[in-house]
Amino acid sequence: MSLTQRLRPKSLYCRTLVQCQSQTRCSYQSMPLISSSNDVSIRFSNNLNCFPGADNVFDELSQRDISETNRVLFGYSRDNMNLEAIKYFVGIRRLGSPVDGCSLSCVLKVCGVLFDQILGKQVHCHCVKSGFLEDVSVGTSLIDMYMKSENVAEGKQVFKEMPERNVVSWTSLLSGSSWNGLFDEAVDIFFQMQHAGINPNSFTFAAVLGALANNGLVEKGIRVHAMVIKSGFELATFVCNSLMNMYFKSGLINDAKAVFNGIRNRTVVSWNCMIAGFVTNGLDVEALELFNRMRVAGIDLTQSIFVTVIKLCSDLHELGYARQVHSLVIKSGFGLDPNIITSLMVNYTKCGEMNDAFEIFSTTPGVHNVVSWTAIINGYLKNGEVKQAAELFCQMNREAVRPNDFTYSTILTAHPTISLFQVHAPVIKSNYERTASVGTALLDAYVKIGHINDAERVFDLVEEKDIVAWSAMLGGYAQVGDSIGAIRLFCQLAKERINPNEYTFSSVINSCCNPMATVEQGKQLHARSIKSGHHNALCVSSALVTMYAKRGNIESANEIFKRQKERDLVSWNSMISGYSQHGYGTMALEIFEEMQTHNLQLDDVTFIGVLTACTHVGLVEKGQRYFDMMVKDHHIDPTMEHYSCMVDLYSRAGLLEKAMSIIEGMPFPAGATIWRTLLGACRVHRNLEIGKRAGEELMSLDPQHSAAYVLLSNLYAAAGKWQEKGKVRKLMDERKVKKEAGYSWIEVKRKTYSFLAGDRSHPLSDSIYLKLADLNVRLKDAGYQPDTNYVLQDIEEEHKEATLSEHSERLAIAFGLIATPPSSPLYVMKNLRVCGDCHTVIKLISSLEGRVIVVRDSNRYHHFKEGSCSCGEYW
Repeated sequence: MSLTQRLRPKSLYCRTLVQCQSQTRCSYQSMPLISSSNDVSIRFSNNLNCFPGADNVFDELSQRDISETNRVLFGYSRDNMNLEAIKYFVGIRRLGSPVDGCSLSCVLKVCGVLFDQILGKQVHCHCVKSGFLEDVSVGTSLIDMYMKSENVAEGKQVFKEMPERNVVSWTSLLSGSSWNGLFDEAVDIFFQMQHAGINPNSFTFAAVLGALANNGLVEKGIRVHAMVIKSGFELATFVCNSLMNMYFKSGLINDAKAVFNGIRNRTVVSWNCMIAGFVTNGLDVEALELFNRMRVAGIDLTQSIFVTVIKLCSDLHELGYARQVHSLVIKSGFGLDPNIITSLMVNYTKCGEMNDAFEIFSTTPGVHNVVSWTAIINGYLKNGEVKQAAELFCQMNREAVRPNDFTYSTILTAHPTISLFQVHAPVIKSNYERTASVGTALLDAYVKIGHINDAERVFDLVEEKDIVAWSAMLGGYAQVGDSIGAIRLFCQLAKERINPNEYTFSSVINSCCNPMATVEQGKQLHARSIKSGHHNALCVSSALVTMYAKRGNIESANEIFKRQKERDLVSWNSMISGYSQHGYGTMALEIFEEMQTHNLQLDDVTFIGVLTACTHVGLVEKGQRYFDMMVKDHHIDPTMEHYSCMVDLYSRAGLLEKAMSIIEGMPFPAGATIWRTLLGACRVHRNLEIGKRAGEELMSLDPQHSAAYVLLSNLYAAAGKWQEKGKVRKLMDERKVKKEAGYSWIEVKRKTYSFLAGDRSHPLSDSIYLKLADLNVRLKDAGYQPDTNYVLQDIEEEHKEATLSEHSERLAIAFGLIATPPSSPLYVMKNLRVCGDCHTVIKLISSLEGRVIVVRDSNRYHHFKEGSCSCGEYW
């Protein structure tokens, strides 16, 4: 059935206008319309006072001809008096005055402007009834009306049934398709039009260039540009504006400039298009220069250009220039424009001038809407004044201004000054919890307080998850070290065919820094980032450097670091810390010296890595010098971690008295980590006096942690003080403190295997112990003598040797030797420190087996290769 047939109902309805409760509001109301063979009779409201100047408007209608009717209709339409035009049309039809195709075309155009498809369809019915549908101008207006009211199918059907089509008809269909986002179809219509022998006019060119710009089809756009010149429209200003827009959206700056320079009669739209194009392409300074040229040329400045220029000042932090523009705004009569006022507020907040921003907000009448409230609240938050932002948010609610999604997204960053749970309640009530922006802000807030389960629930509720929401959830998993959750979510993202961006990769790669994540997962994510082209993004490459450094592959970390075209502080710090943890202290310090030549702002993390490097290679004097540099030259206040590094530095060197003096000189009480470090050093250096003090302090700070009891009892055992050791063990039993079991794990073929000392639960346990026996024979042949001092139990000597040979790291290495190809490296993790005897054994195994063995204990990485270790015995 054709569209014409579908529009032939048994009874037709026409929209009529009725007076509203307020004199300033009008609405349409459907009323029945009685059809006759001659015309359509329209009932109109008796009271027309809702229209200004409506009195006696129809007094002489019956005496007017069609030309006078059309003149009045066109006048209303031209002056944008659309409701008056409809009222006039309804009135003349009520009186039975004749109309023609021009009248109907004008009314349909008004319906399109008002986006009123219902009234448009009723006029369409009248066109069918009165036989005007074959008029090309009427058909064109119908296409325009349907397209503007987003009824693309009806618009296409009208075009299809038109017996005659001209360039205006084709252009209406083309621009309507572009209006509705059907850019590919719009371009196809342009070429179909030419095949039909219709030559485009200037409006056609402007429409198709807009579609090409939005679709990124610059090559076709260049062809169309050639056609513009050939057709003689290269001087049409609005065509040139469309050309500039297309070139700017394609990044062809010089071509856009050439078009602009060739325009003879530049309008304000031309200038605005040029400035907006510069801004879009990051040429902010050029945009401001063009704005100055625009002023000199005497072009009237519009609201939109002021908003653009003020935003430019915000991005460039040009406070002085912004003040000048502010003065110009007032002089030009835009001082009360809400959009400009809000832009000025944002500008002052970005420049840190919160007093000026608040003065504008509080003294300008008529701008206290949700946008301005949100802008001033966000400004205080961005400038670190969280309390003021929270107070304003509360005042906003007291003044009954309803927050929108951006307000909630903003204020959620004010946690804990404003309770997360109190904000979550109104978010649920207003149903913003399911929006991507608010949902993302909520889950991020829950992640920051460690409530990952609540974050997951919020994430699941978000209806249309954008890539920001996915990345935020992945970042949450990375923050809590849940690599399994992160990988699972990343796989779900891939199944839903959502393309990850650089922040997504950065988050999921960071989750693989967790020791429980498999090394292979990190490598696969690296490969995926290369395939997607995001591996060179700074946040991704920095995450890769950190991941490889923390997972024992310092060589790969260094390769990525060297390939980085630009480096941020994270990259430098990761390499320094990585080399430090892997025992390459000299390399770490070389990286630090190179870092200083780039004039980067060093932070506290940088110096933790540097001091750790000095600790692991025994550079006591250099470590003290760097500590002094941090305080005096870079004005960084030492934290507990820095003092812990210094205590460790002196303790490892055997300078326990110096370590004690650092503890006593700290501006705050020493934490458990510092006393634990000192106690461990006292065990190595057999210092009972200081060790006893450190043990007592550690027990008082953390009475349920086993480290203090174990280290102190080991110290007594190493000194042969078995009775004192028994007292410590008894105290440990009385307090029901459980010793942390030592275990090691190794990844083989994407699966992780864990081992305890003396463990025989593995399916290949027999093969593992046979390999250990074979190794023990070969080790003794190589001159190995067990150091039973590391068995802190009062048992027979041969039992001590057996105990040493069954430590968890040796079981893991034995399994790795039988389960992996010869010459492949082994990566072993251990939750406690490697004992000295195992350290010696692993060095020998690396030589006997020709393997690189990397062991990550609770303190650092050890790279064993050809009988030596990267730690240089400062383990």
